[in-house]
Amino acid sequence: MTNNSQTNAVMMRLGTRNSPLAMAQAIETKARLCAAHGWTNDQVELVPVIASGDKVLDRPLSEIGGKALWTKELDVWLAEGKIDASVHSAKDVETIRPEKFHFAAFLPRADRRDALVGAESIAAIPQGATIGTSAPRRAAQLLNLRPDCKVVTFRGNVATRLGKLEAGEADVTFLAAAGLARLDQSEVGHPLPSEDWIPAAGQGVIALECRSDNAVATAHLAAIDHPQTRDELIAERALLEALGGTCHSPVAVLCEPDGGELNMRAALFSSDGYERVEATVKFPAGGHSAVKALAADLLERSSPSITQLFTSGT
Repeated sequence: MTNNSQTNAVMMRLGTRNSPLAMAQAIETKARLCAAHGWTNDQVELVPVIASGDKVLDRPLSEIGGKALWTKELDVWLAEGKIDASVHSAKDVETIRPEKFHFAAFLPRADRRDALVGAESIAAIPQGATIGTSAPRRAAQLLNLRPDCKVVTFRGNVATRLGKLEAGEADVTFLAAAGLARLDQSEVGHPLPSEDWIPAAGQGVIALECRSDNAVATAHLAAIDHPQTRDELIAERALLEALGGTCHSPVAVLCEPDGGELNMRAALFSSDGYERVEATVKFPAGGHSAVKALAADLLERSSPSITQLFTSGT
């Protein structure tokens, strides 16, 4: 006879940022784990934390510590065993991670596109408009296409940024289409075609990280890993590593399946958007030598105004 207390025991504790979008991602992860393992809702516990990146909203991430501000509190809890796994937005995780952690699963990729809020397209943005964003990629890519526009820093969760837009602090802003969909707010944005506007590495992907020495958590998470998404993400992160990309680096990348292989399109920008260098490569999954060659080619063709933003190019 099965003991009730054992049946209802918590099988996994998932650490997550305490923002509406992060919680929505954690809830999706919880649902997938319960479905994969036949667990009850009570057997996966969500453990929220207020990340440093959510506390300081008046300055760009690059000025206050970079992407580590999204992960450091969860990293401490994971290292101490207070949680079994961390739920991340893949695009917010630093390229180089501590060896004691590993990505045990990537959930199926959602919409990878950016959504424009305040205009239907880049061409439809009013002349001389003010664009709110704190992402170097979005700012530089926008200025490359629309040098007449002005960029101001916009940080905060989705509701905060939409509130700033409503208050008139900017005319237009960008949000991830996947984030809007997870919050049931897709109607507020206009997704930008990826052939015209290249998204961020990791965008649209929920990444699940646990301790490398935790075989039980690794096995639990592996049951919900999506191989195609993993192939794309590992390739995109390999590109960032080869470039020496940081939170200061305006780099856009689109990696998609193409006839049994992967096709990667990447672009580097100067901060002011004036300069743009782009290249494409097709390679088999795991063929990261081609990705490294792509990074080297991009940096070789870039001027100092671009290479100074990438540690591999300095």
